[in-house]
Amino acid sequence: MPNEQIIKFVDSLVSLCKQMGLIFKTGNIALLSDMNRTVKEMHAIQHGGEETELIAVDEDCEVIYRNFDMIVGILKSLENGEVDPAAQLAINKFLHNVNTAALNIANTFGLV
Repeated sequence: MPNEQIIKFVDSLVSLCKQMGLIFKTGNIALLSDMNRTVKEMHAIQHGGEETELIAVDEDCEVIYRNFDMIVGILKSLENGEVDPAAQLAINKFLHNVNTAALNIANTFGLV
């Protein structure tokens, strides 16, 4: 049976996937703040533990962390808070990268 840290991490991963699904479905980037909290939770769990399973998914986790940091950077750089087409294209690309990495992790844990 997986330990509590693994269960928390997988729960956060499932939440992240649901949040991405909502963003892809609605286009509502306001949901990114919820995703940011989830990504921070995942990071804290992963870097706070030494479980083999968490170490095994480190590369894909780093993809999630780096790409989400890029999304946050774009959002912070927006003038008057409006997302122009170039920023939207970049955000979509980073979200795609996050989604791919999340699916890789889910596959590693046998969730897909």
